Amino acid sequence: MNAQKVLDAKGLACPMPIVKTKKAMNDIDSGEVLEVHATDAGAKADLAAWTKSGGHEILEQNEEDGVLKFWIKKG
Repeated sequence: MNAQKVLDAKGLACPMPIVKTKKAMNDIDSGEVLEVHATDAGAKADLAAWTKSGGHEILEQNEEDGVLKFWIKKG
């Protein structure tokens, strides 16, 4: 999946992946996609709740070698 920006939040504990994601979302336009990489297991639930409350959409998510990857479309 193509993303306009990739955010490396690996090694960061809650709430930093959300804080960094929010900041990175400000740098892209509506309809564009942000790819987020995180290792904090809590990021899965946190990002799901944050995207829903912010009007964004998780297009895809997977886990690869302990790294959670999310593709979030900005609302």
